[in-house]
Amino acid sequence: MEKRLENLRWVPRWVSHMGCVKGCVDFLGLEISDAWLYGGTGHAFIINMSADVCPSGPTAWMTEMLGRLGANLGYVVDCTFGMKSEPDFVEKQRGAWEHVNRAIDQGMPCYGWELEIPEFYVVQGYVDGEGDDGRLAGYFYSGPGCDEGKGPKPWQELGDTGIGIVEMYSVTPGEPADDATAVKEALSFALEYAENPEKWILPNYRAGLAGYDNWINAVESGTADGFGMAYNAGVWNECRGYAVAFLKEARERLDQPAAALDTAIEHYSVVAQNLQMVEDTFPFHGMEPGHIKDSERLRVAAACLKAARDAEANGLVALERIVNALQ
Repeated sequence: MEKRLENLRWVPRWVSHMGCVKGCVDFLGLEISDAWLYGGTGHAFIINMSADVCPSGPTAWMTEMLGRLGANLGYVVDCTFGMKSEPDFVEKQRGAWEHVNRAIDQGMPCYGWELEIPEFYVVQGYVDGEGDDGRLAGYFYSGPGCDEGKGPKPWQELGDTGIGIVEMYSVTPGEPADDATAVKEALSFALEYAENPEKWILPNYRAGLAGYDNWINAVESGTADGFGMAYNAGVWNECRGYAVAFLKEARERLDQPAAALDTAIEHYSVVAQNLQMVEDTFPFHGMEPGHIKDSERLRVAAACLKAARDAEANGLVALERIVNALQ
């Protein structure tokens, strides 16, 4: 038997996690803008960076708060998680498979980690392996490298990789919080992540202003990974662009604190402008091996990253003022 959710696709984004959530909430008919999604989950204000600007930075952190804050926006996620190193890994694989089947049978979209490359993918449906066509039971999915869809991927292969993680989510409609609560809790998380990130990041990564420091040091020392440089620039530039858009949407939705919101918009606009220059200097599409050794590109990137870091330091102060005003 085969079951699919027609018209379910991921929305192509640098942050594949957010692109998958957006695809799911759009499928459910929930009116949540990209800016409100990125900002309301706190992701717009995240940075996670290794010492060598590894491309794993955007995904190698504890992301469960994204789901918790998503409830404020009007959707609920339920997760099945397991690790290949655990003795019950096969049971976790089967649990994820059954979780997805139940959700899709009810018309609810799902998404998960590494159905193909190490990114997130919307699960469009499944085939249970019955019949004479010889196909194994598995997932149909849409995401990076397969926008229109692909599959089936045998469910026993999920998580059986070098990374070794089973991470599968279902998404259902919920009751959104009021706008002030959504903004306050999202920015509270952003501040915690930037200032006390220990429970959110992995060893050898840095968050907040220290994440910028890692990035700047790698650029100035010539130790930045070329692929990671372009990928991180795309991801974090996308995030800060949505940070500005989220703060502007919050300004429209909330009567107060207008002055603090205006100040935050001003500072994060500077962050976004400088990260756009970094992305332009190290483009992912059209990337060449020589870019990461080009002294002028490195000089421009270092200067822009320092300006972005300084503006973000001021922006974090403004975010704290917003949170305090919304108490």
